[in-house]
Amino acid sequence: MLPVILAGGVILALAFGVRSVFGGIVEPLSNDLFGGRIEIFSLSIAIQNLVWGLAQPAFGLIADRYGDRRALWIGLGFYTIGMVICALGTTPLAQHLGAGLLVGMGISGTAFGIVLAVVGRAAPVAKRSLYLGIASALGSAGQVVVPLVAAWLIEWLDWRLTMLVLAAMLAPMALCIPYLRTTPSQGDRPGESQRIAPAALIGTVVSAFRHPGFLFLNAGFFVCGFHLGFITAHLPNYVEHFCTGTSMSPEELRAFGLKALSMVGLANILGTVLAAQLSMIFPKPYILSAIYALRALVILSFISQPVTPSSVMIFAFGMGVLWLSTLPLTSTLVLAMFGPRVMGTLFGLVFLSHQLGSFAGVWLAGDWYDYYGNYALIWRVSILLGLLSAVLHLFVRERPLTRGLAT
Repeated sequence: MLPVILAGGVILALAFGVRSVFGGIVEPLSNDLFGGRIEIFSLSIAIQNLVWGLAQPAFGLIADRYGDRRALWIGLGFYTIGMVICALGTTPLAQHLGAGLLVGMGISGTAFGIVLAVVGRAAPVAKRSLYLGIASALGSAGQVVVPLVAAWLIEWLDWRLTMLVLAAMLAPMALCIPYLRTTPSQGDRPGESQRIAPAALIGTVVSAFRHPGFLFLNAGFFVCGFHLGFITAHLPNYVEHFCTGTSMSPEELRAFGLKALSMVGLANILGTVLAAQLSMIFPKPYILSAIYALRALVILSFISQPVTPSSVMIFAFGMGVLWLSTLPLTSTLVLAMFGPRVMGTLFGLVFLSHQLGSFAGVWLAGDWYDYYGNYALIWRVSILLGLLSAVLHLFVRERPLTRGLAT
């Protein structure tokens, strides 16, 4: 398991770390290209999140039919090209193509849907939640390191050169992809005979959407995506314009917002491992319910007091503990309900719901800010959605589906 977990952790760290810096360039890119209107590039980031979700089932299908590594290589290619186009593009169309479509495809092929499917198949059943949590926590290290690097680069270089440097930082993925493999007994697909028949795959998907627990997980993950997409894309801008009690310049406040995202990543390491450990003691749906309820409480506390550097960091730590701790729990529930055979496809469908939520959070926040100059409504919607998700997960049952599964 060690090579699989380490290689998967590095790939997740780079994929998720580079993706987390887009919120830090919203303001300088919009000022440079679009006269200060942040809605245009917010739409690019929203497209990125939407494409990430829409492409996830397709990449899951590629992984299930032709192998995980093939899906990862395709994703790395899309990711690198998209970053370069983002750095060099000068029009809305170029940004929608680069930062939006291509980077979204790249993340889809290199992030959680594919990597966690490999780790889940390779892990022994008794420790599956723990190993998924460790891989996710290692991936969170990217959100600690990369935003700090980006904040330093933006101070010394312009946003274009920063994006090119970040594109080059994706290169180590190529060294890790060969290690993401499982043995035949663990569910890898080395031969044609082990590939899933299309009819069996379709039957499993249809059966999944008749499973109430699967539908509730999809609804809950939509909320998770709304939270993560909105905060990742807009927290630096929120800090720049609404943080008080400091003598920092707007540029320094924007960099501070990136550092807050780094704190999110650091706290997420603790939260993900803690959630994985708790899942070995308590029912996973109840842990997920508690996570979403606590998110609503953290957001309510944050917006109920003046925004200061201290409150921003406290908020970042609190949300970080609750950030990606949903991923290993949700993916483990999908595995428990439907088995490892079609994990890539089914988790891809769940993750599509997550990214639909991200699209809504990123785009609506940018549109609302351009019209009203604040994020007040989006914060309140985030609280209500968190409470709704907490209730839905109380009705999820960790019960395996016995009929209609691909064999």
